[in-house]
Amino acid sequence: MPDESDPSLTKELPGQMTPIDSANRPNATPVGQPPAWGRTDRNRLLIWVGIAFLLPAPFLLALHFGFGQGGSLSTVQRESPAKAITVFFVSLATWIVSRMEKRPLGDYGIPLHQVLGIRFWEGSVWGFAMLSAILLVLRVSGHFQIDSVSLTGSAAFRYALAWAATFLAVAVSEEFGFRGYWLFTFSRRMRFWRAALVISALFGAAHIPNPGENPLGIVQVVEFGLLLCLTLRRTGNLWFAVGFHTAWDWAETFFYGTPDSGTSRRRPITEHPLSMVRIGSREDRQDRKAASLQFLSSFSVRC
Repeated sequence: MPDESDPSLTKELPGQMTPIDSANRPNATPVGQPPAWGRTDRNRLLIWVGIAFLLPAPFLLALHFGFGQGGSLSTVQRESPAKAITVFFVSLATWIVSRMEKRPLGDYGIPLHQVLGIRFWEGSVWGFAMLSAILLVLRVSGHFQIDSVSLTGSAAFRYALAWAATFLAVAVSEEFGFRGYWLFTFSRRMRFWRAALVISALFGAAHIPNPGENPLGIVQVVEFGLLLCLTLRRTGNLWFAVGFHTAWDWAETFFYGTPDSGTSRRRPITEHPLSMVRIGSREDRQDRKAASLQFLSSFSVRC
């Protein structure tokens, strides 16, 4: 995939913001001295954070207690409503600040005319392929094995669609939340990759409360966030990242049946893992190799 950057966009006066190119590339990294944070900037960011993360909290708590304590296990019925709520509020927050700043959503990497377009499906192929490649290496090295197929026929099809919809909501909420307006705003004040590192660290910290998470798993989450920042930088919008994120989580959790950020997903009634395949008991040894391979795989992404 070719790099969609436009060299002509780099010709600007010191301190000016780089304009958005025709691919809606959120290339807002300033040239020269970055502008200082103003009260208006801080207020808009606080409004966005409040709507995106604070407003949905009561609804998510109500769902949490309504479904009861689930521990490290999760189901479609538990996750789908929660992710739908987070998608709604983070999208609402982004739309509100876009009206306040009089910017199109494409400036934040969310061009609506490309929803589920070619970039999304390219990202989906890359996400599934990269996760499969990592697990193949782990399989060859003896750190991953497939025991048996646990779902077949119509049940496999129904749960495949249900988890795909759920992980699409996960990807949209996390990409819009961490690599949309937030990254756009930070990159205007501290350069893109410095902002990407900060945002990816926050992305990793947000996964710390997950049951079953561990330090190496958090490192892998941070690397994953940086990889998705790279795809944003190269493609100009978040749709490749959304597709990649969706397919990665779907393959990791449903198709291969490995824990996703410390959380295992199961059928709502039975005790069988909700995955096309069941893995052996050595899944706890995957994190170090998976993190290293994920870092190395970032060099193969040519968006």
